[in-house]
Amino acid sequence: MAWTDDQLFSSKRQDWATPWALFNEVNKEFNFVLDAAASKSNTKCPIFLNEEVDSLVQPWAEIAKGESVWLNPPYGRSIGKWIRKASEESVKGCAVVCLTFARTDTKWWHDWAMKAAEIRLIPGRVTFIGGNAAAPAPSCLIVFDEKRRMPTFKTQYLPRK
Repeated sequence: MAWTDDQLFSSKRQDWATPWALFNEVNKEFNFVLDAAASKSNTKCPIFLNEEVDSLVQPWAEIAKGESVWLNPPYGRSIGKWIRKASEESVKGCAVVCLTFARTDTKWWHDWAMKAAEIRLIPGRVTFIGGNAAAPAPSCLIVFDEKRRMPTFKTQYLPRK
């Protein structure tokens, strides 16, 4: 089964679980203590925020006690709010690593992802837990971590005609 626009852009399903192999590899480096957008069935960390609380208003850095936060945000139209929150929380003292699509043509990408300390492109397509096929778009890890800050990305705008 291939992914459809309904799956990708609707609110019907936004809880695609991170594959354990990918999470475990990144966790070796970051030692995550908080999963900022999870459910009891798909969390990757003992401490997690689910849909019962508004994760976008919770103090991630405080909850994680300055340690690392994992974020596989809902893949809906509110993605910009999640990436903005990740950026803001990193400034408060924690590292936040976001698994998301590499949507370099979007406003949220240029407004928030480009503020990251690192952007790691993932070769190929990720097959999320619960997915019958690989994702329809390339994925990346956006790393917000003030300790790693090295501005290496900037936007080059094309002249308007």
